[in-house]
Amino acid sequence: MAIEDGERVAETGVRVDGVSKQYRSEGSPVQALRNVTFDVTKGEFVCLVGPSGSGKTTLFRIIAGLEEPTKGMVFLGDAPVKEPGTNMGVVFQEYHLFPWRTVRGNIAFGLEKQGTPADERTERVDRLLELIGLEEFADSYPNQLSGGMKQRVGIARALAIDPGLLLMDEPFGAVDAQTRRMLQDELLEIWQETKKTVLFVTHDVEEAVRLADRIVVMSSEPGAVRETVTVDLPRPRSRSDPGFGEYYEQVLDLIRE
Repeated sequence: MAIEDGERVAETGVRVDGVSKQYRSEGSPVQALRNVTFDVTKGEFVCLVGPSGSGKTTLFRIIAGLEEPTKGMVFLGDAPVKEPGTNMGVVFQEYHLFPWRTVRGNIAFGLEKQGTPADERTERVDRLLELIGLEEFADSYPNQLSGGMKQRVGIARALAIDPGLLLMDEPFGAVDAQTRRMLQDELLEIWQETKKTVLFVTHDVEEAVRLADRIVVMSSEPGAVRETVTVDLPRPRSRSDPGFGEYYEQVLDLIRE
């Protein structure tokens, strides 16, 4: 059922409301998503998981405003999402850094496009460099950075425009396990300091349990919300913590089913 109560919508960071997506094909139409509905409260960290074919990437593109749903709508705050906007910072698995720009230049890109004054731009970039721990690499180029450092720059660039929502699609999928764990810890620190709303897409159940306040579990063919799991564990979390394995198995069973 569509949400028409503007006051209720305004209370959420992002609201996915009855979203369906159907693609035309030479044969019968392909239903990628069917009536997907969930919300992410302001300041909440929510992970989206699901098996192959659950439409996670399609849903990500719709929430980011890169693709239109066949039915339903996405709201960011009280505004419908119809195209990419400045109130949403997007981080992809691929780094998408400009190779001809330094770390500082990459972070400043969105601020330049917004016409932010130079002194304010410098102050904000300096703050973000400190936040991601790359002050010493401010004048380095992407080809001089490790994969983990590149992704930190990508996160800083997304945060530079001060978005309401940080939307992340498998952001740590291209790095090794040790770097992935480090980036997870750093992301949680950034989230706790900035109090941003985060929607994080991942195929890694352990990563979802480590990071999320809630986990939205998708079923496949077509993609739909199977269940939402609230992770009631204190942070920081470890696989050895009591209860961690129970959440892990619960989410994994939902995906397998």
